[in-house]
Amino acid sequence: MSISLCIDGYNLNNYTLSMNIKAVIFDMDGVIVDSEKVITKACLLALSEFGIKALESDFKPFTGMGENAFIGGVANKYGHPFDLAMKKRAYEIYVDIVEEELIVYEGISHLISEVKNKGYKVCLASSADLIKVKANLQVASIPLNSFDALVCGDMVKNKKPAPDIFLLVANQVNISPINCLVIEDALSGIKAAKAANMKSVAVLTSFDANSFATLHPDFIVKNTIDILEFL
Repeated sequence: MSISLCIDGYNLNNYTLSMNIKAVIFDMDGVIVDSEKVITKACLLALSEFGIKALESDFKPFTGMGENAFIGGVANKYGHPFDLAMKKRAYEIYVDIVEEELIVYEGISHLISEVKNKGYKVCLASSADLIKVKANLQVASIPLNSFDALVCGDMVKNKKPAPDIFLLVANQVNISPINCLVIEDALSGIKAAKAANMKSVAVLTSFDANSFATLHPDFIVKNTIDILEFL
């Protein structure tokens, strides 16, 4: 399927999305839910308890890499070694505030059902730990069994941009990586999809289109639900 698209001044022309797709792999944060402000707030509060006065902007370079990097990268910036206790505390705070502050993207439950009804395997691959994934899906009213496979950051050694998470998902549903389509909002996620030899869709919820220019995702959409236009 040939695609020609212009979004926010970035021209994406003559890209081809193979329609031999058998599995659609969703990232979670920035794709199913908008949790960036929630996790950033939780991490700021947690790090402050460890004597680190970080800024919200400090976390942006580590988006999509899992909380070890999200928290650890900022801690290191301020001269503090990463401690798993930092993540534990951040997740405790996150679980306390997520129900009131998480934004669930419109139409996501319907999208998941539609993709499944079209005959694709529907999978979730998040760099976040399972505790965060469960909290988000509960707020979004999406049962865990909505997914044919679910892999979290605490299930693999190497987080995105390494391909491990996506490759494990493909293995769980017994589908070749080349027949998988990854839906991602983060630069690290698109890099991981490319490293896994999977097709990729960049969703413009965390970064603008120009940020993805050198990564060459197979398609770019403004909102996750837009993927129904070409599946």
